[in-house]
Amino acid sequence: MSSARKILVTSALPYANGSIHLGHLLEYIQTDIWVRFQKQRGHQCSYVCADDAHGTAIMLRAEQEGITSQQLIDKVNAEHRADFDRFLVNFDNYYSTHSEENREFSELIYKRLRDAGHIATRNITQMFDPEKGLFLADRFIKGTCPKCKADDQYGDNCEACGATYTPAELINPKSAISGATPVEKESEHYFFKLQDFQSMLTQWTQSGTLHEQIANKLKEWLDAGLHEWDISRDAPYFGFEIPDAPGKYFYVWLDAPIGYMASFKNLCARRDDLEFDDYWNKDSDAELYHFIGKDIINFHALFWPAMLEGADFRKPTAVNAHGFLTVNGQKMSKSRGTFIKAQTFAEFLNPEYLRYYFAAKLTSRPEDLDLSFDDFTARVNSDLIGKVVNIASRCAGFVKKAGGQLSENCAEPAMLQNAVAMGEQIADFYEKREFGRAIRLTMELADIANAYIADKAPWSLAKEEGKEQEVLEICSVGINLFRQLITYLAPVLPVMSQQAAEFLKLDNLDWDSREQLLLGHEINKFKPLMTRVESDKIDAMIEASKEVLAEEQKLKEQPTGPLAEDPISDEIEFDDFAKLDLRVVTIVAAEHVKGADKLIQLTLDLGGESRNVFAGIKSAYKPEDLVGRQTVMVANLKPRKMRFGLSEGMVMAAGPGGEDIFLLTPDQGAQNGMRVK
Repeated sequence: MSSARKILVTSALPYANGSIHLGHLLEYIQTDIWVRFQKQRGHQCSYVCADDAHGTAIMLRAEQEGITSQQLIDKVNAEHRADFDRFLVNFDNYYSTHSEENREFSELIYKRLRDAGHIATRNITQMFDPEKGLFLADRFIKGTCPKCKADDQYGDNCEACGATYTPAELINPKSAISGATPVEKESEHYFFKLQDFQSMLTQWTQSGTLHEQIANKLKEWLDAGLHEWDISRDAPYFGFEIPDAPGKYFYVWLDAPIGYMASFKNLCARRDDLEFDDYWNKDSDAELYHFIGKDIINFHALFWPAMLEGADFRKPTAVNAHGFLTVNGQKMSKSRGTFIKAQTFAEFLNPEYLRYYFAAKLTSRPEDLDLSFDDFTARVNSDLIGKVVNIASRCAGFVKKAGGQLSENCAEPAMLQNAVAMGEQIADFYEKREFGRAIRLTMELADIANAYIADKAPWSLAKEEGKEQEVLEICSVGINLFRQLITYLAPVLPVMSQQAAEFLKLDNLDWDSREQLLLGHEINKFKPLMTRVESDKIDAMIEASKEVLAEEQKLKEQPTGPLAEDPISDEIEFDDFAKLDLRVVTIVAAEHVKGADKLIQLTLDLGGESRNVFAGIKSAYKPEDLVGRQTVMVANLKPRKMRFGLSEGMVMAAGPGGEDIFLLTPDQGAQNGMRVK
């Protein structure tokens, strides 16, 4: 093995405006496998990431939820960390772009670019929401298509006919935020002169830093000529203010990749063995790899290296782009239940199933990957249960019966040396991100091991007198082959490999340790390492995904905060209102609902009758503070089956949302079950 390398690895920053889903996980699992492999090989490899926490969308969602932008990004950051932990994505540091380190690096890079003449300013005209007092991105403007007259189309293109246009060309344009008619307004903007780096980027993108397919796509853009990139946004905006430019903020995509540097700087402050300059200086001999989706390649392979070059920092060693995830051959769909959140998957299935399936299908090419649940079930059950785990389960019992110690002799030295030698080719596949080929070669070894055991049939020999040593030697070969397999699968299956190491009584599964065969080695009693995928669990997960997203959509549609100050619509008659059976109730129990962001489960006493109700009041109340309180409920609401159980009514509350939700309280002394007039 070559000497240890210094490697820094990043994944694209997830936006702090929503949950992690399977499409996101493809990238983080791919990156984590590569990082674990590098560490297994003995290299100093650091993996950093962060939440992308800036932008108008963050500001607006926080306002809609009735909380501050800081509260929103803190909440989402905690949720993201939990999801990554579930899927064993082992960051050395997971941070946020809304940090002092990121502010300092963003200002430093901007000032270096400005002082070198790479920043320009000029006035531009944009659409402006006069009610909200902010400039509108195209996605925040809707109206009638000027070409086909389709309603409710975005400000830059029509989903009905495919036409492109400017927001000013829309018929009856409206702000998607306030509903106001936008007006044109002029503002000074700051631009990064990307064209100053045309020559450098032409050379760098063709230097092997990118997959050939990606490099060729970028060549088309470069041949067409680069243009200035707008890097500023006007207040109000959640982000970093541009130095010496009051009311002007860095566009989110400027400080997002700088977040890689900030997260690593934060890690260095806690680690004595890491120095920031060793990795980011222009003369650095460390390696820097970005793993991203192919949809953001222009930011990482044009804007980002140009910014680094202009600010006198090193450029990436490589930018590794992957394709999109489809499910059962189609784009992920909320209505079909295939838009699956990480948390929902983990509630029904072992996350290592997904890690293995992704690994078995991933290549170094930026091609899409399909998650076919039929193939997923067959592959996991066949490969992991039927082949790998099967070897250990078949052999371990005979070894324990012989005293729990493997044979001192190696009955099949050529076979075991071949298994060790296969590790070099498997390592090469991992290094080149050809995970699918690494898995296929590993499964070829599993087939060899299973064929050997089946041919020797130790279970038959064990019935013959005097064959104990031969049985032990056969099973010792089997256990040694299992050890090779689990070493090769360790980057993909960290939990299963750790459990296997405990069974084998090994301190570690370092890549080179496989060269030392286990002779006369004691093992522990075998315990099942993995169970089969059950199709009913997949069906239940898909149904749960439909329910989760439907419930979230319902909550999103509830008016909250200043954005909901629309005129009252859908008026009802008094007779409709009179149908409501409003009752005084006492909350006798309250608890958090696992897997729900906003729900509390309430047990209500109506005066001799108990009801179970799920209420979206988690942001305003702690369960323990609710017990014993009286409130008002709609007692004749039709029960609704939810993913979490049956909800048998609705409690009455009011307020703008967030922490400002107030349960209606009856007059003091009201009795349970009393009707509210």
